Amino acid sequence: MRAVRRFTVHARIPDQLAGLTALATNLRWTWHPPTRDLFASMDNALFRRIRDPLRMLTEIPAGRLEELARDEVFLARTREAVEDLERYLTEPRWYQRLAAEDGDRHRVPAAIAYFSMEFGVHEALPNYSGGLGVLAGDHLKAASDLGVPVIGVGPLYRAGYFRQSLSLDGWQVEHYPVIDPDGLPLELVTEPSGEPVLVRVAMPGGRELRAQIWKASVGRAPLLLLDTDVDGNDDDLRRVTDRLYGGDADHRIRQEILAGIGGMRAVRRYCELTGHPQPEVFHTNEGHAGFLGLERANEILGSGELSFDEALSAVRAGTVFTTHTPVSAGIDRFPVDLVQHYFGDGRLLPHVDPRRVLALGAEDNPGMFNMAHMGLRLAQRANGVSALHGRVSRRIFAGLWPGFDVEEVPIRSVTNGVHGPTWVAREMSALLGGNDEEWGHDGDGSGIDPSVTDEQLWALRRELRSNLVAEVRRRAREAWLQRGASALELGWTERIFDPDVLTVGFARRVPTYKRLTLMLRDPERLRALLLDEQRPIQIVVAGKSHPADEGGKALIQQIVRFVDDPEVRQRIVFLPDYGMSMARYLYRGCDVWLNNPTRPLEACGTSGMKAALNGCLNLSIRDGWWDEYYDGSNGWAIPTADGVTDPLQRDDLEAAALYDLLGQQIAPLFYDRDANGVPKGWMSMVWHTLRTLGPSVQASRMVREYVESYYLPAATMVAAAGENDYAGSREFARYRDRLEMAWPQVRVLDTELLGEGADTLVVGTEVRVRATVDLAGLDESDVDVQAVVGRVGDTDDLHDTVHVSMKPTGRGVFETALRLPHAGALGYTVRVLPRHRLLASPAELGKVVLA
Repeated sequence: MRAVRRFTVHARIPDQLAGLTALATNLRWTWHPPTRDLFASMDNALFRRIRDPLRMLTEIPAGRLEELARDEVFLARTREAVEDLERYLTEPRWYQRLAAEDGDRHRVPAAIAYFSMEFGVHEALPNYSGGLGVLAGDHLKAASDLGVPVIGVGPLYRAGYFRQSLSLDGWQVEHYPVIDPDGLPLELVTEPSGEPVLVRVAMPGGRELRAQIWKASVGRAPLLLLDTDVDGNDDDLRRVTDRLYGGDADHRIRQEILAGIGGMRAVRRYCELTGHPQPEVFHTNEGHAGFLGLERANEILGSGELSFDEALSAVRAGTVFTTHTPVSAGIDRFPVDLVQHYFGDGRLLPHVDPRRVLALGAEDNPGMFNMAHMGLRLAQRANGVSALHGRVSRRIFAGLWPGFDVEEVPIRSVTNGVHGPTWVAREMSALLGGNDEEWGHDGDGSGIDPSVTDEQLWALRRELRSNLVAEVRRRAREAWLQRGASALELGWTERIFDPDVLTVGFARRVPTYKRLTLMLRDPERLRALLLDEQRPIQIVVAGKSHPADEGGKALIQQIVRFVDDPEVRQRIVFLPDYGMSMARYLYRGCDVWLNNPTRPLEACGTSGMKAALNGCLNLSIRDGWWDEYYDGSNGWAIPTADGVTDPLQRDDLEAAALYDLLGQQIAPLFYDRDANGVPKGWMSMVWHTLRTLGPSVQASRMVREYVESYYLPAATMVAAAGENDYAGSREFARYRDRLEMAWPQVRVLDTELLGEGADTLVVGTEVRVRATVDLAGLDESDVDVQAVVGRVGDTDDLHDTVHVSMKPTGRGVFETALRLPHAGALGYTVRVLPRHRLLASPAELGKVVLA
């Protein structure tokens, strides 16, 4: 029999234990060991099985709760934990100190809204699929630790992401467990009447999509999750939030309209009801929720007599857009007809002309609407997620800023980080001298106790490896039982892996570019490495393929068939259902973290960061974050076959380099022991990794960068654009109108290099550049006339350039002094750019006139 409806019945908690509910529903417990200890002390076996305090309160016997309500020691511990949580939630932290110190120089926003299609906070709230969601969860946690007032916004999926198992022949099988929000650490947001708050979004055909709002408390950060499985929605609309990244284009655009437009409305209503400050800055984590900018324009247009362009200036000023896309094919696109279907009748955004919507998402293909293009056009500040990805993004989107060199495209980078307190093993934190609560969260590296010896750290690393081995055995047995094996034939799973063997981890999503099966390019070489009698290695592999990605599923099947071989299965395993709970064992217990994507298709990749924080060494292609953080002593870089266009040949070359590193450098270093059995060379690299990478890869560093380089400037610009009934936005719109009229006639009429002489030109020589410019009626203050000098090749194209602004010296005449920056063949030119106080970058408007 199947239930026609599911619901959660909560336990009756004695009044003396009421504080446990507050502790269980604030997800700070996911990174606060003392709170977890408190719940574990109630029933250690139960807590170890479910690792979810809220579920514990449901499943623990009522008699045990009554017993604890009479236990004065437990009650005192509970009061102490509740008081500690209250202190954490209210005390001034880094952001509040920044506001006190920097308030005169920058406007410090009272709140920032952070939109993402998924949030991976903990497996107790299964609302994520992979790296993007886990990054969003770490962003909220780090913001909470730092006191940054971030509100998270996204959908709540009734089926979450799929659970993965394997068929007998190794094919991925998906299962979608049904989730009851009442059983999750969530609180329904309600009106003063007690009725659920309903966000309403117009749908074609006169229909309306309704969504209720669930709030998760991630430390100090509220996370608002929209749920369409509510009475009053038609059946197809109830299913809008059924599955993460599920369905066809029509389903996806509904999800993204809900996330952006509905998400904005949810934030507004939540702040009205709770008194929480309204956000001034809006951060879009990838393009999925990009429609939020249109809703903000709709708000502004509905509140005053502004034009769309005037409203757009105010919207752009407060929007930050982060792209995670390393290839243009990975960008969300919708058919223009589909966008017209949802926006065309004007009900969805009554104050926004649908033609302006379509123009914002325009791309080279006139039949498609590009979500990333819209995100960039609606945001004044944009970034990639590693230094290399920033460069890749500037190339991908350079067409939006014609006339500018790729490096001048206004997309910068903030390298992702990971939330140390979530991912660092508690034992590691204790050994290194950090406190239970926030080891290294300030990112200053001060958590490392210099008195810790190699022997102590090596002993801990073996303990963590042993924990991983036990988990591998348990999960391997469960996986075979799910595949249909008999328990009687699985005795061998108790003998696989060895706590003293070099352990390599490879776990991530399984798109083709991550090359899950690169290690199988030469199966005999891999088999020899696994079974080496003197220096064996063992490999843990895990990962999910998107349900619609048949190619990714085939890769999983290929590696499963290899690991099923009885000859090697004691040294290599594929563990299905990769998720956060499994990941913690892998990051903490592996000695080497393997990553071998096709460069430069990894935007950042953060799994290796989490491993590094636990003393694991990275072995990776120089892609994503590793390209900038690899220093030669903190792991190994797999050489890349750049320039080889045949992908199979490239894979062969890079796989051979991988085998060489494992067999000739990594394994010998790991097994080279001193008299005490400690690999001194290996430990030297581990210590170097902890000291140098530890501070750099923290999410606290990432969030501080966003605050200082994006949120504060954006808030300052918002204030300038919106003050006095949007006087700044109106002025900027008039400026843009003048620019549009005059720009086609602006010309650099003449240039002259003064002080030029073959005998006197050396590096550092100061020369003067003069230019005559026809401004076509623009004022000198409307433009920035620049002299540009750089190296030249055979084509006279400039590179390694230096730009210097020129000063007006007469009617249409500009001059500047310029120091020659390089030796060799140089060239110069003069260009004209827009200039206005509400521009964040001179390239922002995509306008430039060259001599």
